[in-house]
Amino acid sequence: MRTMMTPQVKDELTRFFRPMAAAALVLGGMVVAPLAAPDAVRAQTSSAPTAAATNGPTYADLATFSDAADLVVRVQIRRQTVLKPDRAPGLAAGFARLYIEADTVALIAGRASVGGALAYLVDVPLDAKGKVPKLKKREFVLFADSVPGRAGEVRLVAPGAQLEYTPALEARLRPLLSEIYAASVPPRITGISDALAVAGTLTGESETQIFLATENRSPVSITVLRRPGQTPQWGVSWGEIIDSSARPPAPETLRWYRLACSLPAQLPSNANLAREPEARRLAAGDYAYVIAQLGPCTRRITQAPAAS
Repeated sequence: MRTMMTPQVKDELTRFFRPMAAAALVLGGMVVAPLAAPDAVRAQTSSAPTAAATNGPTYADLATFSDAADLVVRVQIRRQTVLKPDRAPGLAAGFARLYIEADTVALIAGRASVGGALAYLVDVPLDAKGKVPKLKKREFVLFADSVPGRAGEVRLVAPGAQLEYTPALEARLRPLLSEIYAASVPPRITGISDALAVAGTLTGESETQIFLATENRSPVSITVLRRPGQTPQWGVSWGEIIDSSARPPAPETLRWYRLACSLPAQLPSNANLAREPEARRLAAGDYAYVIAQLGPCTRRITQAPAAS
């Protein structure tokens, strides 16, 4: 059944829509449900729309969208309507705000079911001639939340959260979404609680423990072991037991994302419990080693949260 958009609906959708660009993406698979993303997670995304990057989203971009959304769904655009400037507050220059009516192709992941048709707002960049691109019949993947009290309407979680569907994109998303919806999903890291380095009996021998703060207060700790003449060994324990044999997270996994995209660049001075200058330097150095081993959290269409 076709959804007709009245001026009242336009007003309401504009009110619900927060000025953020989104790109639709489509995937096939399982059913997902929409809800509003937490403000703390929204803060990780750009506050202004951005055009699609030439090389596409990075793992951190996809993890940011997937982590924020209660709905990841593949859709095909059925109809687009351009909103007038007075109905598109906060619209960035060079963009148009569209009211989209789309058919659900498949639900990828989420916490509820979704209907066969969806409506949402999206900011899209104008083409080289300053024209609004034609999206009809194109397929996208949406990272979205439902609009409370409005069945069939969703709200994209952030700028760039509508991505054009490709099989390659689906292949990248599926393992990530499996981790996010797993029973043992790793917690979000919010900072560093404590860090302490202790020298061993041999020269060059030491152990550093770094305890992380998490959103749900579940314990996570990093251990760095140094032995004379050996490469430093480090790992992460995701639980109460500190495992000296724990290993680093594999790159481009949710555990890697939690660390690489959340930890501060340097060990906060007030988190370093060591008293002796040499022990403090050791703790700071081991933390820097871990950050270097994790590598950069590269983003193209999202932004890291502002430092608090």
